[in-house]
Amino acid sequence: MQFNKQDVIAVMKLTGMIPVYYNNDIDVAKEIVKACYAGGVRVFEFTNRGAFAHEVFAQLMRFCASECPDLILGVGSVIDAPTAALFIQLGANFVVGPLFNQEVARLCNRRGVLYIPGCGSATEVGNAQEAGCDVCKVFPGDVLTPRFVKGILAPMPWSQLMITGGVEPNEENLRGWFDAGAICVGMGSKLFATVDTATIYSVITERCRRSLEIIREIRNK
Repeated sequence: MQFNKQDVIAVMKLTGMIPVYYNNDIDVAKEIVKACYAGGVRVFEFTNRGAFAHEVFAQLMRFCASECPDLILGVGSVIDAPTAALFIQLGANFVVGPLFNQEVARLCNRRGVLYIPGCGSATEVGNAQEAGCDVCKVFPGDVLTPRFVKGILAPMPWSQLMITGGVEPNEENLRGWFDAGAICVGMGSKLFATVDTATIYSVITERCRRSLEIIREIRNK
C-alpha cells in the first residue's frame, strides 16, 4: 500500500471521479489506465470481475508504480474478507464493494486501508459508518437517483458518499449527483462505451478530461 486512507479520500474529493474497469488482458488494462491517467485521473478502481483478476491486478500495480506513480489504484467488486486480504497483499490502496460486509470493514481497518461499501439505505450507511467506513458507495446509483443522496445528507450531513452505477460523462448527469452532495462518482460502462478501436484510447482520455472539467465547473458555481 502506497497511499493511506487520508490520501485516497483527499484525492477522491479533489478530482471527483474514479474510472471503474476490468479486463483480463493486462496489455489492454495498461493502455486503459494510461489513457485515463493522461486525462487527469488520479484514482482508479480495477474490479474483481473475472477468473485470475488478482493476477492482472498485481501486474497493473507494478505498472502503475513505474509509469503512473501518483495514480491511486484500488480494487472493486469485493464482497468478502478473504478476497479483500488477497488484493491488499498485492498492494490495493482501497477496497470497494457492492455491499457492506462487517468482516471486510474489520480487515481493512486493521490494515489502515480505505473500505468503501455499497449502501442502498440510511440503515446500511449508518451501519457502515459505525464500522469505520469513512466513505460509502451509493449503489446502484441509477436506481437510487440523486434524491437518495439528498435524502441521506439531510439527517446525516457528515456522510461522504460516492456514487456508482449509471453515472454518465455529461454535464446533466454529473450535475445531478454533485448538486445533491456527492463527493465523488465512479464511472464504468458509460466512460468506456465502445468506440472505434483505432481511436479508443484517445477518446477515453478526452472523456476523462472533459468529465473532470465538468466536475470542476459544477463545484465552482
